Amino acid sequence: MHGTTLRLGLRENLGQFSLLVLVNAFVGAMVGLERSILPAIAEHEFHVAARAAILSFIVVFGLTKALTNYAAGRLSDRFGRKQVLVAGWCVAVPVPFVLMWAGSWEWIVAANVLLGVSQGLTWSTTVIMKIDLVGPKQRGLAMGLNEFSGYLAVAASALATGWIAAQYGLRPQPFYLGVGYVAAGGLLSWLAVRETRHHAQHEARQKPHAAAGGPSQAEIFKRTSLTDPNLSSISQVGLVNNLNDGMAWGLFPLVFAAAGLSLERIGVLAAIYPAVWGVGQVFTGVLSDRLGRKWLIAWGMWVQAAGIGLTAQASGFSAFAAGGVLLGLGTAMVYPTLLAAIGDVAHPSWRASAVGVYRLWRDLGYAIGALIAGVTADAFGLVAAIWLVAGLTFLSGAITAVRMNETLVKEHT
Repeated sequence: MHGTTLRLGLRENLGQFSLLVLVNAFVGAMVGLERSILPAIAEHEFHVAARAAILSFIVVFGLTKALTNYAAGRLSDRFGRKQVLVAGWCVAVPVPFVLMWAGSWEWIVAANVLLGVSQGLTWSTTVIMKIDLVGPKQRGLAMGLNEFSGYLAVAASALATGWIAAQYGLRPQPFYLGVGYVAAGGLLSWLAVRETRHHAQHEARQKPHAAAGGPSQAEIFKRTSLTDPNLSSISQVGLVNNLNDGMAWGLFPLVFAAAGLSLERIGVLAAIYPAVWGVGQVFTGVLSDRLGRKWLIAWGMWVQAAGIGLTAQASGFSAFAAGGVLLGLGTAMVYPTLLAAIGDVAHPSWRASAVGVYRLWRDLGYAIGALIAGVTADAFGLVAAIWLVAGLTFLSGAITAVRMNETLVKEHT
C-alpha cells in the first residue's frame, strides 16, 4: 500500500527528517553530560587515582553501546525502527538520577552500562531512519545533518555541565539537565516519530538485481568485519576513530587539569572538539556526495592524528584549543562519510544490519581506546598515551588509502 505514495528524498520527507534531527540532539546531549566533569568526579569525590580505573566508565559504555548497536540493527530490521528508538529512551530514564546520587564509583560505572545500551538503541535507529528516508542521492548530507545535531548537542551539553559544575559543584546540579533530555527525547520519539522501515522496502523494490532473500546475518557480519574491502575498511576506521575519542574523553580533561586550567576552561576545551566535529559534518557530508568517500576518510584520520599530536605537546589553553579544532575537523571529515559509504555498498534489504555491525566495531573503539590509554598512562604517563593513540590514528588512515575503493557511484544525467 505504501509503495504508490512513498517518495525518497530529504525534501520529500523534511518533516520527519527534521524531527529525527531534533531527537538525535537529545541523544547526543545525554553523552555530553559526562564529557567535561566525570573524570573530575572520579578524582575529587571518589578518590580514584589510577587512570585505567577512571576510564572504566568509558570501557563499559563502549562495550555495551557496541553490542547494543549490533542488536539495534537486527532488531530494527525485524521489528521496526520506532519501537527500538522508544525502547532506548526507556533505558535512559534512570541514568541522570544515578549520576546525581551515586554513593560509589561502581554506581557511576553501572549508569554507563545503561547509557551505553540507550545510546546504542537510539543513535543507531536515528541513523537508520534517516538513511531510509533520503534514499541514495543525499546520504552524505543526511548523515552530516544527523551527526551535526548529535555532536553539537554533545558540545553544548559538555559546556553547560562544565559551567554549572564551576558555579554550583560537581553534583547533583549538572545532571538535572539529563532529566529534561530524557523527557523531551522520549516523548518526541513516542508521540511524533513515524516508522520508516517501509521506505527501505520501497528502495529495495527499485533494485531488482539484488539476490532474493539477501545474505545471512553471519555473512553480513563477515563481510562488514573482514572480507569486503570497503565495508571492513569502514569498520576499522570507525574503531580507531572512537578509540581516539575514548582517549580524548577520558584523558584530555586530566591533561588540561594538570596544566592548571579551571573547571570552566576545561568545559570550554571539552566542548571545542565536538562542536567543530558537529558543525563541520554539515559541510563534509555534502562534500562526500560530490567528491567521494575514500580520500575524505583517509585525510580525516591524518588530520585527527595531527590534532592529537598537537595536544600531546601543548601546555596552554590556546594550543589545546587548536588541537581540539584539528581533531574535530578530522572527525567531521570521517564520521558522516563512513555511514554514507555503508549506504553506498550495502543493499537496502540488509543495510540496517550492516550499519549495526559497523557500529559494533566503531564503539568497541571506546572500550579499546580507554583501556590502551589508561594502561599506557599509568605505565608511561599521559603524554605517552596520547602519542600512541596519534600513531594508531595515522596508521588507520594509511590502511584506508591502500585498501579501500571509492564507493560513491555518480549517476550520469
